[in-house]
Amino acid sequence: MRQHIFTALVEHKPGVLQRVASMFTRRRFNIDSITVGPTENPGIARMTILTTGEDATLEQIEKQMNKIISVIKVSDLSLDKSICRELCLIKLHCPEEKNRSQIMQYVDVFRARIVDVSPETLTVEVTGDPEKIDSFIGLTKGFGVKEVARTGVTALQRG
Repeated sequence: MRQHIFTALVEHKPGVLQRVASMFTRRRFNIDSITVGPTENPGIARMTILTTGEDATLEQIEKQMNKIISVIKVSDLSLDKSICRELCLIKLHCPEEKNRSQIMQYVDVFRARIVDVSPETLTVEVTGDPEKIDSFIGLTKGFGVKEVARTGVTALQRG
C-alpha cells in the first residue's frame, strides 16, 4: 500500500464534491485528505485528493473519477514529481515563559509563525509537507497540544 495524489479539474458548481465523495464511498475507497478550491478559471475548481491503496485500487480510482460527468480532467501525481504543501494551526498550552522561548526556537527552526498569543496558549501556523507538520506536532506534544487543525494536502506537478 502506498499514498497517492490525484488532482481533478472539475466544474465549479454545487454537488460536484458530493459526487466525487460518493464514488469513493460506493467503491469503498478511503480519502486521507481532500482540498478543493477555484482555479485561475472561475468556472473550474481543482480537487486534490490524497488516498492510500494498492496499484490496482489507485488505477480503479482514476478510471471511476473520469466517468463522473462534472470531472473535466484527472491527473495522477507522483509524490516525487510534485510540490505538496499542507497548512496546520496548532494551539499549544504554554503558561510558562521558559516554555514559550523554547517553542519560539522550534518555530524558527521549522520556519513556522506564531499567529496568536494569550496568557495560557500560543497558536502556531506551520506550512510544508505532511512529514514536516507531523515532526513539529511530535516535537511540541510535550508542551500540551490543545487543538490541531490541518487543511489536507494540496499539490501541483513540478515544471
